[in-house]
Amino acid sequence: MKILHAVEFYHPSVGGMQEVVKQLSERMAAMGHDVTVATTRLPERGDAVLNGVRIAEFDISGNLARGMAGEVDSFREFVLSGGYDVVTCFAAQQWATDALLPVLDRIRAAKVFVPTGFSGLYDPLYKEYFASMGNWLKQFDMNVFLSEDYRDINFARSCGVDKMTVIPNGAAEDEFLPDAGVDARQLMKIPRDHLLILHVGSHTGIKGHAEAIRIFARAAIKNATFLMIANDFGGCTRGCRMKETLFNAWPKRLLDGKRLLVASLPRRKTVAAYKAADLFLFPSNIECSPLVLFESMASGTPFLSTDVGNAAEIVRWSGGGEILPTSTDANGYARADLEGSARMLADLCRDAVRRKSLGEAGYAAWRERFTWEKIAREYEGLYYRVVRDKACN
Repeated sequence: MKILHAVEFYHPSVGGMQEVVKQLSERMAAMGHDVTVATTRLPERGDAVLNGVRIAEFDISGNLARGMAGEVDSFREFVLSGGYDVVTCFAAQQWATDALLPVLDRIRAAKVFVPTGFSGLYDPLYKEYFASMGNWLKQFDMNVFLSEDYRDINFARSCGVDKMTVIPNGAAEDEFLPDAGVDARQLMKIPRDHLLILHVGSHTGIKGHAEAIRIFARAAIKNATFLMIANDFGGCTRGCRMKETLFNAWPKRLLDGKRLLVASLPRRKTVAAYKAADLFLFPSNIECSPLVLFESMASGTPFLSTDVGNAAEIVRWSGGGEILPTSTDANGYARADLEGSARMLADLCRDAVRRKSLGEAGYAAWRERFTWEKIAREYEGLYYRVVRDKACN
């Protein structure tokens, strides 16, 4: 098949959506398909072909609600004249999807949409956008959701959309099964007798960094290190670095032996940190289907997460973690109850047997169902079906 994946950002840009599309694209290329990714031009990107995947770059920014600027017409023509069997748009509210919504009826390829959550559904700025979304969803040959019960799939149901399926996220066997070859504790100078609590998430301001630090500070535990791994760029980077300095300098640290580390690590060392961790703490504010929870499962590390995205569903699927006490504000953002979360964290830190049980259950579920190898095959099967069905209609 000749496949086009359209996504706002792609490697070397780092993030959850980038990782999903990279995993699917490279694995489908390895299966023998002709795969192209259409994405934003980045000056640091060197190769036009990466691991068998062609990368087509466009100088475009924005979305339909805020307005788009750049090579929009060139991108549309690229898609319309590309002779693709399948065109898949990943994530709403960004140009790589939104530029195609007005011309869906002109795309001859089978069309697949992976909405990834509709994060702006409750934002007044997107009122008109979502007033039209039901009609756009019906023009796709298939809509792929990451959860059976989240705002995007429930919105689609309310609009009477019938072309829907659920394919979850996952984590890669080739990353998590081999020995990482790095001693994360030695690398980060974490004492061997310290409990290691981990958070992985970009400095966007909505990954729960501030909440996680407060939860860790309030938890009645001693001799523990909280390691936060995130890329150093904008957002809350500076604030997190300041909190690290203040936290570690606080006189109370002489009594409780707690340490906060904020680090930016390459992928191999991040995987090593997952494997070295005793517990993964993730009080994020908004998600669709958090990749980091699947990665925690793949490392055999139990997790505590806010009830964000489909985290509660991941707990039901896997038994690999627990949900922190969570409320939701008027904008749909999850907010961890700090005191209740601190108690949960302390309780699990003190219960090694429970941590082991959760970690083993999560790992077993990941091996059985949530590897990217298996998920890529699900997408491949879906692509064959939509191409066949379109040819028959």
